[in-house]
Amino acid sequence: MSHTLPAAEPAPPPPGGAAAYRRRLSSKQMEAEVFARATRSIRAAEANPDPIALARAVADNRRLWDAVLMAVLDPANQLPQGLRAQLASLARAVLRECAADAPDLAFIAEMNEQVAAGLWA
Repeated sequence: MSHTLPAAEPAPPPPGGAAAYRRRLSSKQMEAEVFARATRSIRAAEANPDPIALARAVADNRRLWDAVLMAVLDPANQLPQGLRAQLASLARAVLRECAADAPDLAFIAEMNEQVAAGLWA
């Protein structure tokens, strides 16, 4: 005789933790956290020149800044035109650096930190 058990409901996440932290952040603050995470990976690659970690950190930053560039070039973006142009210029500069044979990790990290600080403000 075979009995099937009803599917168990997934347990709700415990109160607190990462999910609760994210719920307390505004969308700007969550974006700042993405830049902070990218900065940490660049700083770690800078401190410990492991080629795999470096490639991963630069690739992650390239994806981040590609997303920034696409977002500010979107005609539906509601940021002021001047700010969008400045962010597009900054994104292009960081992307050029990410594409360099020997990217300036300090520059990339500094740009990430500046944007994150602006988002937290």
